[in-house]
Amino acid sequence: MTDRLKDKIAIVFGAGSVGPGWGNGKATAALFARNGAHVACVDINRAAAEETVSIISGEGGRASAHACDVTKSDSIAQVVAEVMAAHGRIDVLHNNVGYAQMGGPIELDEAGWDRTMDINVKSCFLTAKHVLPHMLAQKSGAIVNVSSIAAIRYTGYPYSAYYASKAAVNNFTMGLALQYAKDGIRVNAIMPGLMNTPLIFQQISGQYANADEMVAARDAACPSGKMGTAWDIAKAALFLASDDAAYITGVSLPVDGGLSCRAS
Repeated sequence: MTDRLKDKIAIVFGAGSVGPGWGNGKATAALFARNGAHVACVDINRAAAEETVSIISGEGGRASAHACDVTKSDSIAQVVAEVMAAHGRIDVLHNNVGYAQMGGPIELDEAGWDRTMDINVKSCFLTAKHVLPHMLAQKSGAIVNVSSIAAIRYTGYPYSAYYASKAAVNNFTMGLALQYAKDGIRVNAIMPGLMNTPLIFQQISGQYANADEMVAARDAACPSGKMGTAWDIAKAALFLASDDAAYITGVSLPVDGGLSCRAS
């Protein structure tokens, strides 16, 4: 363990994994704890949050599990109240929850569009709504939102709502960063590229004949010939949440192995 987040109180929304292995939020929660933070691990699936807490506790770290629907203001408010009651402050807010549904305007129904926007964008708005007052009172805090290179590039998938929602996350991040810079609060985003996490086997695999074909195609699309991992995202999140990034705010950081540098 190191001390880049020593004694910080961090909330990670989406700290569980949807399947075996390491998702971005699960890895981020574990890495925050390894660096000295107490991590409130939040997930819509309490069992998934508890699994992450078990891993952290097994490594000698500190964490608590919370269940929350990030599209519901009351649910988020309850988690924030629990964390404040236990610790009296919130130093880091990490928004990792994300959702993708295939379809352009013709194929995607209104419910699918609304669900994507609620999970990807409204969730960031609601967590900020409930956490920012405490950060303002402290005159300090770091918010890290997980976006996607789909916010700025076509990734080959027909998911129009996802493109729109992630672009909104980037601009929401920029707006918050400038609004609250004088209050000691930093707000940044991470734009993952093609990552090999449990989520792609649920939300992307239907675009391919099978999982092996999906992994091979996504690996081949990366400049390095291999997808990134959840730990690549976690390390970027740790940097942005820590004092190492004390003069960085309003940034949407690609973590994509150079994929977004390509013209096509």
